[in-house]
Amino acid sequence: MIEVIKALALGFTIGISAALIPGPMMFATIGISLEKGWRTGPFVFLGHSLVEISIILLIIGGISSFIERSTIAYMSIIGGIIMILFGLVILKSAKSVSTMDISGAARKVKIAKSPVFAGILTSALNPTYVLWWLTAGSAIILQEYLIGTVAIIAFVIGHWIADLGYLVTVSSSTSRGKDFISRKNHKRVLYFCGSFMMIFGIWFIFNYNNLSIML
Repeated sequence: MIEVIKALALGFTIGISAALIPGPMMFATIGISLEKGWRTGPFVFLGHSLVEISIILLIIGGISSFIERSTIAYMSIIGGIIMILFGLVILKSAKSVSTMDISGAARKVKIAKSPVFAGILTSALNPTYVLWWLTAGSAIILQEYLIGTVAIIAFVIGHWIADLGYLVTVSSSTSRGKDFISRKNHKRVLYFCGSFMMIFGIWFIFNYNNLSIML
């Protein structure tokens, strides 16, 4: 039960950490919300989740069927390093977000008129997103796979709660002509998320006896 709760909390924290970084999905959600209102958020999430569940199923069905525990250990270490690097990226974005005109930048982005299609495009064609799932994301899913299917489901649910909640908040705030979060608080949250990501990356490298399995 504790492992399931940990997986749920981990999924949520990683989800909100990635979502808060200004990027294509945030800009697309804001841009479309100006025309279609708060309903944009759930539909962008739908497109995003279709891509995400496809990747997760490929990881579980394609890799876990023949991968060895020692290989998972190697992937976990690589994944931990990637998490530390992503944490640094989040910290860097925290410094720039206080001076960034997010709403202005979003108005210039024209990805797709359909929010579902926008969610698919900003996920599948985002190299950072793909890199994450090929490295750290795969390592996390495979570690949860060792615990059990329930842990994977808990991680995905936590991750999607963060994604959906964030996207609905953004679209609702934008449709009312308000910023979804103040620049000052946005910066603080990003600093917290970046620090968490780096700490978790270090923990992930040394957890599950990864180093002892390799030696």
